[in-house]
Amino acid sequence: MLIFPAIDLKNGRCVRLYQGQFQQETVVNENPLEQAIVFEKLGAPFLHLVDLDGALDGTPTNLPVIESIARTLKIPVQVGGGIRSMETIEALLSVGVSRVIIGTAALLNPAFLQEALDKYGERIVVGIDAKDELVATRGWLDVSDVHYITLAKQMEEMGVKTIIFTDISRDGTLTGPNLEQLKALQDAVNVDIVASGGVSSLEDIKNLHEMNLYGVITGKALYEGKFALEEALQAVAVC
Repeated sequence: MLIFPAIDLKNGRCVRLYQGQFQQETVVNENPLEQAIVFEKLGAPFLHLVDLDGALDGTPTNLPVIESIARTLKIPVQVGGGIRSMETIEALLSVGVSRVIIGTAALLNPAFLQEALDKYGERIVVGIDAKDELVATRGWLDVSDVHYITLAKQMEEMGVKTIIFTDISRDGTLTGPNLEQLKALQDAVNVDIVASGGVSSLEDIKNLHEMNLYGVITGKALYEGKFALEEALQAVAVC
């Protein structure tokens, strides 16, 4: 299982939110590039970036910061947040990003998603963010009436190979991932699944690893010292 340390970008800084609420922001590093280099040096196999400003306004607001990270690091970088056009995808891939994550547009603009999949294949990842099992969009400000598993099945039919699933109620709370919803998702589709939200301990990492998930994203637990990245990497190496 891959460990994806997370960097959330807001106004050019590395921040953490609580349950996706923009008013509950904590700056964890003024220099995201510096933070990214630290994660790489500690052995991260992949880096997860989210453009929070982009998630709100639908444009790659933090593109200069993303470019500096993607061009500096030797490990692959995936980016989500506000990716709603082919132009944005191409802008991100052109600066060295390995994979882009489509969230809101996967639900609201399936034609765009299909175009992206047809052109870029497995470099396109879909992020499904759910609140009370219903898909949330636009930086988690809106909640649809679509069940997360219904959307996941549609994504699989379209050719999506990797889905990042976030239970919003767990994000940034350190209350543990939603193992039940993850298990239901894993049973429903045959794609790579990355767990996100709520990871608080090495035990959480081990539980997810035992589910044979493709990966897990962790942010707040690392920043608050709940466990070290090296410990998480070792946990999945020996399990």
